[in-house]
Amino acid sequence: MNFDEDSEREDDAEEERSRSLSPKAGNTRPASAASGKDIPELVTPGSPSAESSLMDGVDPEEFVLRPAPRGVTVKCRITRDKKGMDRGLYPTYFMHMEREDGKRVFLLAGRKRKKSKTSNYLISVDATDLSREGESFIGKLRSNLMGTKFTVYDSGTNPYKNPGTLLEESNTRQELAAVCYETNVLGFKGPRKMTVIIPGMSMNFERVPARPQSVSLALPLLLWKKNNKKGRRERGETWAWLVFQEQESLLSRWQSHALDNLIELHNKAPVWNDDTQSYVLNFHGRVTQASVKNFQIVHDNDPDYIVMQFGRVAEDIFTLDYNYPMCALQAFAIGLSSFDSKLACE
Repeated sequence: MNFDEDSEREDDAEEERSRSLSPKAGNTRPASAASGKDIPELVTPGSPSAESSLMDGVDPEEFVLRPAPRGVTVKCRITRDKKGMDRGLYPTYFMHMEREDGKRVFLLAGRKRKKSKTSNYLISVDATDLSREGESFIGKLRSNLMGTKFTVYDSGTNPYKNPGTLLEESNTRQELAAVCYETNVLGFKGPRKMTVIIPGMSMNFERVPARPQSVSLALPLLLWKKNNKKGRRERGETWAWLVFQEQESLLSRWQSHALDNLIELHNKAPVWNDDTQSYVLNFHGRVTQASVKNFQIVHDNDPDYIVMQFGRVAEDIFTLDYNYPMCALQAFAIGLSSFDSKLACE
């Protein structure tokens, strides 16, 4: 039971709707981009010239962190490289932007780290340098032990590695997104259900920084040691310290329903097709092969506005398109989370 592409009978209607949009008409910004605030704005439909000049004069590191221009769909392709001694287990993923003239522009590369207790992907703006210490390191994706919840970070400093060190806020890492896959407790095969949480946008259409803060409280714990000779426990002289941290991560805020300045997105529910005996979504020609990895991300208040879509077109080739308010790094990391094995969800 996989996702499949629906018939393209809706294409003409979609094109007609796109042509009907006019820069002179005041449209309401999609709720998925407004973080709960309806802000009127002018939406200019994407054009070949706009898509081709997205990166002109822009630093690659700045571009992958910048939200997509409003009204422009950034079309990308992800290729998976399994060749090599260990790439069967640790493939490398490359993200290229597809231009209207047929050329491709490299954006990001990612690879799963070895010897990590949880799934941990390093993301770089250099296709050949995928090291944590490299200058091209731009972010990472990390999962929980179950592989059902993922967090996307930028390249800032982890405040919990050196809890006694005071860090400038600008150097502290930001959380760019969180992805939650619903666990499959019944064991029935079916479409995945996923929730994506990203930081909200300001009135100036800039991302609101999400830097989790922690409050550390150290309490002494008196250790006891057993004296085997005397057969009794004696009070030891060793003291340990218990450290409690209260985190304000995207996941913890979402779980506690503290959604101020956050945007909650979900994958669009596919429809069962009796003819193909599968679940289908209409990707309008951008996805050509059925896969459980195929998905579209929308806001519940505006399911017709596709914030991001991802799907297979060949064995190791996938398309990835994203819109405002998402950026390339967020979209790429969310796509990487889909590749990761999730035994608890399937």
